[in-house]
Amino acid sequence: MTDAGQGARIVAAARGWIGTPYVHQASCRGAGADCLGLIRGVWRELGGPVLTDIPAYTADWAEARGEETLLAGAAAHLVPVPRAAARAGDVLVFRMRARAVAKHLGLLAETGPAPSFIHAYSGHAVLESPLSPPWARRIAAVFRFPERG
Repeated sequence: MTDAGQGARIVAAARGWIGTPYVHQASCRGAGADCLGLIRGVWRELGGPVLTDIPAYTADWAEARGEETLLAGAAAHLVPVPRAAARAGDVLVFRMRARAVAKHLGLLAETGPAPSFIHAYSGHAVLESPLSPPWARRIAAVFRFPERG
């Protein structure tokens, strides 16, 4: 499959999750998902291996110790890419505050003059949001799903 083809499949799968209620630690399309659950669910739908080594986590996980747990987990399962090379379907990792640990994820949906991303947002649901300058400034890293054979 071409790179663009994989990205289009990822975005189409993620858009199928839009409207799923936000539920902490969940990963079930239509029933509930958090930001990590959305990524896991899309990965699962595309035939990726089920990620079973994810421990229970709290809303403030990793903050007390300042550990980059989310970045380390993404690096263990996904392919890092330079931010300038980001394309539709890539996983965006965000810091919600400057110098805080990274703890939010989304999938880049559209690039170009009106970029957007799909994410499960606490207090809302899975939705597609503009990748506005305030969101773009929060990007800590970009990763790509491994190519499926």
